[in-house]
Amino acid sequence: MTGVVIAGGGPVGLMLACELGLAGVDTVVLERLERPSGESRALGLHSRTVEVLHQRGLLDRVGNQVPVWPKGHFAGLRKVDMTKLDAEHSYALMVPQSRTEEILHERALELGVDIRRGHRLVSLEQGPDGVTVGVEGPDGPYRLDGRYLAGCDGGASTVRKLAGVPFPGTASTVNALLGDVQLIGEQPAGRELLRLAGGLFGLIPLGEGLYRVVAVEFDAEPVPRDVPVTTDELAAAAKRVSGLDLTIGEARWMSRFGNATRLVERYRTGSVLLAGDAAHVHFPAGGQGLNTGIQDALNLGWKLAGTLNGWAPDALLDSYEAERRPVAKRVCMNTRAQLAMMHPAPEIDPLRELFSELMDLDQVNRYIGEMITGLDIRYPMGGEDGAAEPSHPLVGRRMPPLPLLTSDGRVNALDLLAAGRGLLIDLADALPAAWADGRTDRLTPLTAKLADPAKAPGTAALLVRPDGYVAWAGAEPGGTAGLAEALDRWFGAASS
Repeated sequence: MTGVVIAGGGPVGLMLACELGLAGVDTVVLERLERPSGESRALGLHSRTVEVLHQRGLLDRVGNQVPVWPKGHFAGLRKVDMTKLDAEHSYALMVPQSRTEEILHERALELGVDIRRGHRLVSLEQGPDGVTVGVEGPDGPYRLDGRYLAGCDGGASTVRKLAGVPFPGTASTVNALLGDVQLIGEQPAGRELLRLAGGLFGLIPLGEGLYRVVAVEFDAEPVPRDVPVTTDELAAAAKRVSGLDLTIGEARWMSRFGNATRLVERYRTGSVLLAGDAAHVHFPAGGQGLNTGIQDALNLGWKLAGTLNGWAPDALLDSYEAERRPVAKRVCMNTRAQLAMMHPAPEIDPLRELFSELMDLDQVNRYIGEMITGLDIRYPMGGEDGAAEPSHPLVGRRMPPLPLLTSDGRVNALDLLAAGRGLLIDLADALPAAWADGRTDRLTPLTAKLADPAKAPGTAALLVRPDGYVAWAGAEPGGTAGLAEALDRWFGAASS
C-alpha cells in the first residue's frame, strides 16, 4: 500500500510530494497530462514562498537571472513596497509557474517520488485503512491503494467532487481572458495592470518577443471556461477594454478565468485531504493563488509524514484545516475587496483615491504587503493555558531569518530547515540536552548564539516546526515552562 497518493502534478501537488519524499514517505503523484503544458498562469513567487524555497534548499535552482520585483500591487495600485517587509527575501521573483513546476518535479524525483504522467484518477473508495483509487493510465485502467489521498487537482477537482465535499461561494461575474502571445508592431511600454473605463487591461513583456495580454470586462456574461479562446477574441476584448488595436501573431497559450470565489467546507474527509485550488478559488488579484497553495502543501506535508511515520499525535493532522482554512478565507476576502475597488464604475473613484492615500502610510503599506505575501500569518499554537495571546511574540509566527553563531560557524537559521525536521534552538546554552531525547528522528537540537540579538529580543530558546513556524519560545535562559506540552503537541511522545 502506498503511503500517500497525490492527484495533480502542478506546483501544489509537487510541493507536497517533495515534503513527503523528504520524510521518506512512499508517495505516488497522478498527473492527467502526459507532458507539461508549458502554461504559466502564475508569474511570480511572493516573499514567503521564496523563503519556503530557501528553507528547503531549492532557491539556488531558480537561478540568478530571474527578474526581481521590489513592489507589488493591491487593487491595481502598484504601491506595495516589498523592501519594507520584515523578511530575508523582501521582494517577489518573476518565476513562471512552469519553471516552478520544473524545479519541484526535479526535486521530487531526487527524493524517490513516483510521478506518473498521463494517469487520471477517476474513482475513489474510502475504507478503514485508507483509500482505493481507480486510475486510467496509458496502458489501461488500474486500482491503487493508499493510506491517504491528497487532492491537489485544481479548481475543478475530481477528488473534491468524488469525496462529496461542498464548495460553496459565488459564481463568476466577469469575462476575463489572458494569453501569452506574440504581438506584431510597436507596443506600449510598461507592465502595469491598468484600470480603464472598459475594465482591466494588462500588457506584460515576458521576453523573447512574448507578451502576456490580460483583459477583464466587468458585468459581462462569462463565456464558459471550456470554450477555446481565439486570437481574434483576445484582440477584440483588449480593444473593448483598453482601446488599443493589438495585432496578435502566434499564441503560446490562451485561457479564460473569472472571479468565482469558493472555499471548501472542510479540508479533510477521512483519509482524503484537499490543498491549493482544490480547496479554494478566487480572482487572481495580487498573485496569491499559487503562493497560498504551496504553503498549504508545506503545512500538510510534515503532518502527513509524522502520521505515517508513527510519531504524530492524533490531533496533528486535524490542525491542517484549523490553520490553513482561515488563511484561505482571508485570501478570498481580500481578493474580493480588490476586485470591488478595481471596478471601473466612476462612483468607486473616491474610494480608490482614498485607499491610494492610505497606502502611502508605512503602517498601511506594510499591513497590506504582509497580508498578500502571507508574512502576517500567525497560527494558533495552543498550550498557552487558554491565554488569548501567546506568551512570546514569536509563537505562531514563522521563524525569522536569524543569523546564528554555531560551533560550525555562522549560519542562517532558515538553512537549518533543509532536512524537513524541527529545531530546538538553545540561544542561551542553558537548556538540558535531554529535552530532545527520544525525538531526534524528527527534531534537531542546536546550541547557538544570536549574531544579532536585535533580531529576536527577549528570546532564549525556540522550538520550530518543520514548516518553519515557532511552536514555543522561552524568554528566560533555561526556562522551560510550556515546552513539554509543545513538544508533545507538535512532535509526539518521545520514543523509548
